[in-house]
Amino acid sequence: MTFSPRTWVVGETVSAALMNQEIRDQLNSMFAAWTVYTPTWSASTAPSLGNGTMNGRYMKIGRIVIAEVNLFPGSQTTYGAGSWAFSLPVTSASKSTTSLVMARMYDASTSANYCGVGQIGSSDTAARFIAPSGSTVNVSAASPFTWAAGDECRIAMVYESAS
Repeated sequence: MTFSPRTWVVGETVSAALMNQEIRDQLNSMFAAWTVYTPTWSASTAPSLGNGTMNGRYMKIGRIVIAEVNLFPGSQTTYGAGSWAFSLPVTSASKSTTSLVMARMYDASTSANYCGVGQIGSSDTAARFIAPSGSTVNVSAASPFTWAAGDECRIAMVYESAS
């Protein structure tokens, strides 16, 4: 939910409308449909989606954000230069710990799957990745493979939001 719980006053009459707002509506939000957002894909030299597709969605429960981003490059996609980052739907909390980010990258030319890990820093607006697991090489146009049409990058993340 995006609002704070009510502070009750001694002697206050509890109405059905108050109960619905404070209990039912907040509980229902945990089972609601995910919210769609348009992620931004960036690098030191900007990539261009061209005729590829990218989508994102998220669920916010209290200050916990669960989000996913899916990138499907097309024949006119350019991959930029430098490490990739994908925008978050909600700014992360201001704290010193990082949050969980996992990526599955699929190379269509070899039918190989790669797993990547990432981080979301304090008050961050984007997730960054290292791939494959155990590597020190950041995900980019040529890592963990040379990206092309038909490849896939699927990202899942869980983190604390700033508000």
